[in-house]
Amino acid sequence: MNATSASEARLGFFAGMGAYLIWGVLPFYLRLLQGVPAADVLAHRILWTVLVVVLLISGLKGWERVRAALRQPRLLLMLLASAVCITINWGVYTWAILAGHAIDTSLGYFINPLVSVLFGVVLLGERLGRLQWVSVGLAALGVAVLTIERGSLPLVSLALALSFGVYGLIRKQAAVDTATGLFVETLLLAPMAALWVAQTPQGFAGWPPATTMTLALGGLATAVPLLLFGFAARRLPLSTLGLMQYVAPTMVLIEAVLLFGEVLDPARLAAFCCIWAGLAVYTFSLRRPVAQPAQPR
Repeated sequence: MNATSASEARLGFFAGMGAYLIWGVLPFYLRLLQGVPAADVLAHRILWTVLVVVLLISGLKGWERVRAALRQPRLLLMLLASAVCITINWGVYTWAILAGHAIDTSLGYFINPLVSVLFGVVLLGERLGRLQWVSVGLAALGVAVLTIERGSLPLVSLALALSFGVYGLIRKQAAVDTATGLFVETLLLAPMAALWVAQTPQGFAGWPPATTMTLALGGLATAVPLLLFGFAARRLPLSTLGLMQYVAPTMVLIEAVLLFGEVLDPARLAAFCCIWAGLAVYTFSLRRPVAQPAQPR
């Protein structure tokens, strides 16, 4: 690796770590909004993110890329679909943190990488080795343990894992840069978000100034880590990013147990152990040559 490549990789590492650290402390931000309905938080988050990305694109002189994206109907449909997925993800996550289910959100993001692996097999024709199938099976076992113990599926965890998995799958296929994609997604969501805020008793400016300022910070809390992640993804190997993605859910789990007073009961602990074992097996399997996607016949 030459000096330029090493420097780019170093910048990518710090950007990626910055993104996951921000996601890791996001529960602290959301808990500042206790008393604000989750739907209101979500709507404000969308609107303030639009503003942040508008300022960014203006600074980077990226409006030509936006105009090009808006002229592609197929791309717009893909970004509308990804916008729906990320709205579900943000909404479930916000509700779960405000309702005291941070542990369930952590479990969801531990499951997510293995869901993405399964999507790759089912939808993209990728092939898994024996160890990788074992890792997926261990994740399924973890979900089964919780389902049997509770008598129902762990819906919060699965909703987060599936919505973000589908979001990643769509954005992988969408030929658009991170900032442009995020702007178009939030622009498509903005009218509904604005209508929602307008019909609430507080409207756009009815919250106390401190709460309004905290809601406004949602734009930065959304846009900054996504942009840092996009920067890192172009400069780091996928295997490095794959290992880094466990930083955020690990932080959230520690916060939930040690700071938020949530209980890691035996069923949840057993499920986490299964998921962690699956992730360990999958990570070990990456040391072997990666199987090539199936070729169309």
